[in-house]
Amino acid sequence: MSKMKKFIYGAGIIFLMLLDTSCNKWLDLSPQDGITRQEYWKTKEDIKSAIIGCYSSLIASPVGVTDRKVTEYLFTWGEIRADMISASPLATIDDKNIMEVNIVASNGLTKWAALYRTINYCNTVLEYAPEVKNYDPTLTDEQLNAYMGEALTLRSLMYFYLVRTFRDVPFKTTSTSKDTDLQELGTTSASVILDQLVADLKTADLAVPVTYNSTIATDKGRITKVAVETLLADVYLWMEQYDNCIAECNKVIAYSIANPLKLSLIGGSNAWWTLVYYNGSSRETIFEFANMPSTDNGFNAILVNSAKRFIASPSLVESVFIPDDMDLSNRDYRGDDVSFSSTSSTITKFGVENPSYVNWQAYRYSDVLLLKAEALAVKDQGAEALAILSSFRTTRHAISSTAQSPDPTDVAGICDYILAERSREFAFEGKRWYDLLRNAKRNNYERLDILLNMVSGTVPSTMQQTAMNKFKDVNSHYLPINEADIFADTKLIQNPFYK
Repeated sequence: MSKMKKFIYGAGIIFLMLLDTSCNKWLDLSPQDGITRQEYWKTKEDIKSAIIGCYSSLIASPVGVTDRKVTEYLFTWGEIRADMISASPLATIDDKNIMEVNIVASNGLTKWAALYRTINYCNTVLEYAPEVKNYDPTLTDEQLNAYMGEALTLRSLMYFYLVRTFRDVPFKTTSTSKDTDLQELGTTSASVILDQLVADLKTADLAVPVTYNSTIATDKGRITKVAVETLLADVYLWMEQYDNCIAECNKVIAYSIANPLKLSLIGGSNAWWTLVYYNGSSRETIFEFANMPSTDNGFNAILVNSAKRFIASPSLVESVFIPDDMDLSNRDYRGDDVSFSSTSSTITKFGVENPSYVNWQAYRYSDVLLLKAEALAVKDQGAEALAILSSFRTTRHAISSTAQSPDPTDVAGICDYILAERSREFAFEGKRWYDLLRNAKRNNYERLDILLNMVSGTVPSTMQQTAMNKFKDVNSHYLPINEADIFADTKLIQNPFYK
């Protein structure tokens, strides 16, 4: 294990132990009374350890907590309702019910505690870090603001996933660090939360560094200015604020042009997966959840071993990674034998060993290019969008069988082309459902057909009509609040589709 990873692991575990609790309430994720104020927040090193603890919570649960990891939730929420994975014979009833659009509030995959745990850690930093100025005169305003910017960005990322998955959710920006902080929370509308995320990310963008002037792994595994701007671009695209999305993408692209060795696409080759995923911290990565070799590979259990719950959809070879009929040896290197096996249907994107060194790629430079292309297409700048897509596919050595030629004035056709390319680029990275939903809901669900067509290819024929009828109610596009949370918090308001 590298010195950096040892530090992250050690500091993270210490902080997570400080924040652990025995109570089962989903938001009661705090240290015992007194620890936070009186014993911990004294030096700038305490703040740094706390920030590393926030990052560590993304890839490992606290001591004594048996919940799924954050990354497993992000994968599941982003893929299970879409069209790129299928249920294996050992999939759970909860898995199958979501895939068959038979979702109820008791489904265990609707639990959100893992993400709120990270949110609470970030809130704790934001609340207590400023007090360190009273004890440590070596802590500068610049350092403090940078730490606060990291916490704001990580919290925003967690809330962005929650809003896209559940829509209206509890929104808490203060820490739960002692018994008197416990309170029932109602839900806050998604639009209000998204507006706050924009404000928080703008604040963070002014505070976090361009680089940590350390190893490249540090710049990829911690929040930097380009990570903030990429997340903000994604939020703006979801909010249908296309000019703002393009503006944020342009900031990242300008940085790439000026610093190609630090941020740029890696050309198409069989080494791509090794460089980006296995080795990690590649020049293509913007922000990754840096894995720790001593941590079990959670994806091994659900995607690889004999008891795996999910497999690659059989349709991928026919509709996503389409073979080259003229040259069967010519294939998209992002697909077969890299992301999945066409013979066994095993999903190999996150490695086949346990423990795994593969990092979770939250954002890569390819995301920025394709987000900008989508925003341009919707703004009737189709020619520019297609130029970005063409250049991207050339760098990726995408094969001709997946090429399309939509008219530059055909907004729907260009967006469909971008959506198809995103399916190849981000296969199994927890983005597919959000990509489909974002395109479907645009302009007051102008493209609901995207979701209805997906159902026809993923749900058993005997259930398709029922599933389509459900999908015609836009409330069904978001998961229910888990019934245990509804019972525990009387102020929570259930998604009306599940009442």
